[in-house]
Amino acid sequence: MDKRWKASEGCVTSLYYHLIWCPKYQREVLVDEIAERLLFLLLEKAAKIDLEIISNEIMPDCVHLLVKARAEDSPHFLIQQLKAYTSKIMREEFHTLKSRIPTLWTRNYYCCSVGRFSEEEINSFIESQRNV
Repeated sequence: MDKRWKASEGCVTSLYYHLIWCPKYQREVLVDEIAERLLFLLLEKAAKIDLEIISNEIMPDCVHLLVKARAEDSPHFLIQQLKAYTSKIMREEFHTLKSRIPTLWTRNYYCCSVGRFSEEEINSFIESQRNV
């Protein structure tokens, strides 16, 4: 099957999300060995929940991920899993994260679905179905 699709019982999907979240107070704490460890933990957790990280950028004050997800997993679930897992381990390993901020991540996040087809192309296709 084409690599852009994920298949499960009863459905075939192509669900890509752009996810963004920040450390509490947008503190610039995601640097050097902290950023390296964060990426390792994100990849580790993603493998456990069958989430594919297509690309990533860990900036000092935010995390950007492009992911390919299963239909069973909502974006909220994915964010919750990634943030909870990384926060627990990183705060245990890097004591500076405990002293600088009360929690590692903000509650907020950004999620945008990313498609192969534009909104205009999909609307055009749906409208053309009436004439078939």
